[in-house]
Amino acid sequence: MTIQTFPDYDELSQHTAGHMAALINQKPDALLCLASGDTPTGAFHRFVALVKAGQVDVSRCTFVGLDEWVGFGPDDAGSCSNYVYRDLFRPLGLRDDQVHTFDAKANDLTAECARMDALIDGRGGLDLLLVGMGMNGHVALNEPGTPFTNGCHVVELAESTITVGQKYFDKETVLTQGITLGLRHLTGAKDVILLVSGAKKAATLHSALKGPVTEQVPASIVQTRPNVRVWIDADAGNLL
Repeated sequence: MTIQTFPDYDELSQHTAGHMAALINQKPDALLCLASGDTPTGAFHRFVALVKAGQVDVSRCTFVGLDEWVGFGPDDAGSCSNYVYRDLFRPLGLRDDQVHTFDAKANDLTAECARMDALIDGRGGLDLLLVGMGMNGHVALNEPGTPFTNGCHVVELAESTITVGQKYFDKETVLTQGITLGLRHLTGAKDVILLVSGAKKAATLHSALKGPVTEQVPASIVQTRPNVRVWIDADAGNLL
């Protein structure tokens, strides 16, 4: 892994957007998986601006959803896919065939996992995986204790994830399970960015980057991967 610290969130976001654009300009038919949530929002807005300015063409790209709360979908406010559709997919004007997200309302979630595994594996892995890190060190919804070798799977959510997840909803919402890409897809991706912002993540980030590599801190897997770029703002990195 390599670690790069940016003075603030704006510069972190601008740099990330520029990297996304450069990667697509180099490989116009790239397969990308991009996290939803608060941290990547700034990068998404800047990336959309680059596309609308004609500096990058996404018409041949394919986008894969990273994770979702079980029982929720793109039309449900607060869902993972709702955020990424709002901040990225719709502003980019993507065609339906360019976007593949988990159907977390499906009767057969195991089949959904197999479908997403097949899509990614069939393309030889992701060209770009952009992920964040949860307060408990999770990556996507790979909670502490999840095997590093897992592909897509359904997970029982940790209490801390359920608590933090409430911020995405207008009212208290029952969250019990998630469906997510596994860390096998991180180790198989050609380019990985771990994006972390804010002082509240500093202690967990220190554990992930400077502590032992352990499944109890899923983000620590980045220590084993030379192609992972850890991009953080100064607040997140203040304990490193």
